Amino acid sequence: MFCLSFVVVTVKARLAGMDPRLEQAAMDLYANEWQTFRRITLPLLAPGIASAALLSFSLSFDDFIVTNFNSGSTVTFPMFVWGSAQRGIPPQVNVIGAGVFLIALAIVVIGQIVGARKRKALAA
Repeated sequence: MFCLSFVVVTVKARLAGMDPRLEQAAMDLYANEWQTFRRITLPLLAPGIASAALLSFSLSFDDFIVTNFNSGSTVTFPMFVWGSAQRGIPPQVNVIGAGVFLIALAIVVIGQIVGARKRKALAA
């Protein structure tokens, strides 16, 4: 719930940048509401949804105070790290941190490669 506001702001900004004429054009071509959403709206919103998911995921990692008050008896990752830091940090925390870093790095590199290929294809 803490990250919901970040998600709403990010997706709403992407939605505000959309051209409503695209949806109207799809409706003029006899697409129903579901087809218009699936083939027009969702692909245009996908970058905003993905960035909101990554933003909320990264914000939830360092949000120990909110997690501490809201977790109840559930042991979440920030609670695990906090409890482990009191006894000594186990290697699992370093492995998870390295994994998250490598996944984020892979996403950025793949995005740059795909963007470069699209720009190259458009220029040709």
